[in-house]
Amino acid sequence: MKSPLPPQFPRDLLRWYDGHRRALPWRRLGEPYPVWLSEVMLQQTQVSTVEPYFKRWLDRFPAVVDVARATSDEVLKMWEGLGYYSRARKFHQACQIIADQYGGTIPDDPAKFRALPGVGPYTFAAVRSICYGDPLPAVDGNLKRVTSRLLCLQATGTALAAECEQALADVIPADRPGDFNQAMMDLGATICSTSSPQCPTCPVAQHCQARANNTVGQYPLRAAVRKRPHYDVAVGLIWRGDRLLIGRRPEKGLLGGLWEFPGGKVEPGETAEEAVHREILEEVGLDVTVDTHIGSIEHGYTHFAITMQAFHCSWIEGEAQNIGCTATQWIRFDELQNYAFPGANRKLLPLIELPASKPQLGA
Repeated sequence: MKSPLPPQFPRDLLRWYDGHRRALPWRRLGEPYPVWLSEVMLQQTQVSTVEPYFKRWLDRFPAVVDVARATSDEVLKMWEGLGYYSRARKFHQACQIIADQYGGTIPDDPAKFRALPGVGPYTFAAVRSICYGDPLPAVDGNLKRVTSRLLCLQATGTALAAECEQALADVIPADRPGDFNQAMMDLGATICSTSSPQCPTCPVAQHCQARANNTVGQYPLRAAVRKRPHYDVAVGLIWRGDRLLIGRRPEKGLLGGLWEFPGGKVEPGETAEEAVHREILEEVGLDVTVDTHIGSIEHGYTHFAITMQAFHCSWIEGEAQNIGCTATQWIRFDELQNYAFPGANRKLLPLIELPASKPQLGA
């Protein structure tokens, strides 16, 4: 597709960016490691959410080798709350490869960087354009939205990303590709937003076909949305004396490597109490009594939602086994803060009133 964007488009965009760029911490640093880290953190996550995580991460892991030396638990704990935990696991793996094979320095060779775990087309283009000057459009959600409005693109999904990349490749300036990508991101984040585009103040409004047609709100076109399924889940806080049991999820799959309270889906015809008893036996091989109901929370994931109920349970007999998990730990209640938990489990913590026989938090 030959881009209809005129040569003056990047000039108008960069002129605006030079006076209005956002003061983001990774831009001040400008080195490959913090830029790469920021792009991984920013995937499907807002800048305001990422900024404090970014600062804490660099305080704890100031260089690639520091990430490489960390344990998986340490990495996931630093990431806790950001979601999409596969990003953290792959970033950890990539840093270990860099430490082992490249002396702790991110490889300049584009092919070697692209081959690292978690470095997809967007991350590759963003880091290479910003840090190495490669003229590659970094097509994220902001660039797709802005470009689809500029050109009234009719595609959705991966086809839209491909059309945006092709269109922008024709106009991205060879002398400022990183600034061009960041200018497009800033434009999408501050002016050409999803629900409240500020067209009268847009620096490239004269190049926007959707504005000329008064159809800005229609773009990008939306693919048909499937109804998100809902599941009932039940988990147990299993007590053995003053300790409770947590299990670690398998590395591969949803929320891989995080710790959680044993439990699972409530099957048709089952009560939540029956589900807890069955799931604990199937997951860690323990026989328990299901005692008191703690409470319930609602939690949404990208493709489904859950209602989670939690119960205090008492250990009867048996040794914890790694059946549906990769590790188990008997810990004190006040040690929960040392482990990385999924968001749904963390939502339960404020609801927990310890049984009278258990030690209080901090005791």
